[in-house]
Amino acid sequence: MKKVYIETYGCQMNVYDSEIVKSVLGKSGYEITDSETEADIVLLNTCSVRENANRKVYNRIHNIKHRQNGSEVMIGVLGCMATNFRKQLLENPRLPIDFIAGPDSYKRLPQLIADVSTNGTDSKNFDVTLSEFETYSDVYPTQGSGVNAWIAVMRGCDNFCTFCVVPYTRGRERSRAPENVVDEVKRLAEQGFRQVTLLGQNVNSYRYEGKDFAYLLEKISEVPGIERIRFTSPHPKDFPRNLLRVIAENPKVCKQIHLPLQAGNDRILEMMNRTYSQKEYLELVDEIRRLCPRMVLTTDIIVGFPTETEEEFEDTVKVMEQVEYDSAFIFKYSERPHTVAQRKFPDDVPEAVKTERIVRLNEIQKKHSYQKNLAHIGEIQEVLLEEESTKKSPDEFQGRNDGNKIVIVPRGEYHKGQFVQVRITGATPHVLRGEVVEVLGK
Repeated sequence: MKKVYIETYGCQMNVYDSEIVKSVLGKSGYEITDSETEADIVLLNTCSVRENANRKVYNRIHNIKHRQNGSEVMIGVLGCMATNFRKQLLENPRLPIDFIAGPDSYKRLPQLIADVSTNGTDSKNFDVTLSEFETYSDVYPTQGSGVNAWIAVMRGCDNFCTFCVVPYTRGRERSRAPENVVDEVKRLAEQGFRQVTLLGQNVNSYRYEGKDFAYLLEKISEVPGIERIRFTSPHPKDFPRNLLRVIAENPKVCKQIHLPLQAGNDRILEMMNRTYSQKEYLELVDEIRRLCPRMVLTTDIIVGFPTETEEEFEDTVKVMEQVEYDSAFIFKYSERPHTVAQRKFPDDVPEAVKTERIVRLNEIQKKHSYQKNLAHIGEIQEVLLEEESTKKSPDEFQGRNDGNKIVIVPRGEYHKGQFVQVRITGATPHVLRGEVVEVLGK
C-alpha cells in the first residue's frame, strides 16, 4: 500500500479539495500519511492567485526531491497552478515532477499515478481538463474531527474580474443539488461538527433548478446538530433582499458578511469588471445595516491596480472611512498570467507607491478594528470554543463569536465544540478577551 502526503496552499476551497483527493485515493487503496518523509507520493495542491505562492511551490518541489535519505518519491502538482502553468510545469526538464492534475481531474488521480508507476517518469502525465459538470457531488471528503467543516456548494466562476485567474483555472460556475449538500451536512453533524462554512468562488450565485442560495441556507439550518452556518466568498452583485433577510433573521446563519470592495473608484472598478459602482456598493452596505445593525462586515481591497492615480486611491480611503469594516484583507496588485489585466493594462504603479498605499490602508483598518472591538467590552456574547490553547498561552481557550471574531477566555474545564456565554472584558484590534459566565447546553 503506497503512502500519500498532501500539502495544501491557498484558499479554503483548496483545503476542501485536498479532502476530496484523500477520499478518492483512499477508495483506491492508498494510505494517507501526515509525514512527508514516509510518503511514496507527495501531492502539492496549489494556488495561483499570487506570485509568491508560485515561488513557494517551485522551491518545495526541489526541496522534496532532495529530502533526507535520498529515497525515490513521486511528485504531483494539483490545483490552480496545474491549470494555469501547465506548459511551464510540463516542459521544464529541471522541474522534478511526475504528473499534474487540475481542480476538475481529481477522480483521474489513481490512473495518473498508475501510469507513472507503469511507464516511468520519462514523460510527465497530466489532466487539466475543465469540466462544465463536475461538482464531486458523489465524493464525500474525508474531513476529520473538529468544530467547523468546509463544504463546497458550487465550483467555478463566471465573473471574469480582469485581475483574477480563477475562471481560467477552475472553469465556469456549476452548483450542487441542494439535497446533496444537505446530505453532506447531515453526515458532518453526525460526526460532531457544530458549524459548517459554505464555499464557492461566488457562493451567493448558487443556483440549482430554480433554487437559490437563500433556499440552501434555510434547508441547511434545519439540520439537527448544526448550530452555525457561515459562507464565503460572496460578490456584491448577488445580494437580493430575500438573501439578506435570511442572513439577518435566521438564528443559525452567522451575522457576518465578507463583502469584497477591491477598489472605491468607479473607473478602476470598471477596469476590474466588478459590475458595481461605489454608490451601488455603499447602498448595499446601508441596506445590510438597516436589516441587521449588528452585522459584521469584512472586505478585500487591492491597491495599485494599473493606472490607479492618487486621487482614485483616495476614493478607496473614502469608502473605508465611511463603511468602517471590522477587518480587511488588503493586497498589492500582482500581475497574473493569462488574465485580462495582464494582457491589456500595464502594471505601471511603482512598487513604492503600492507599499505606501497598503501601509496607509492597514493603519486605517487597524484603527477601525480596534474601535469596533472596544465597543464590545461589557457585552455578553455566545462563543463557540475551537482551540484548547492559543499561540501565546496553553492556559487560554480560543473560540469565535457569531461575527467570526476571535474570543479568548481562561482555559477552564471546557472542550472544543462547546458553546459558552462570555462577558467581554478587553480588546485589541485583532481579538476579544473575556470570562465565561455560563456554559450552554446546546
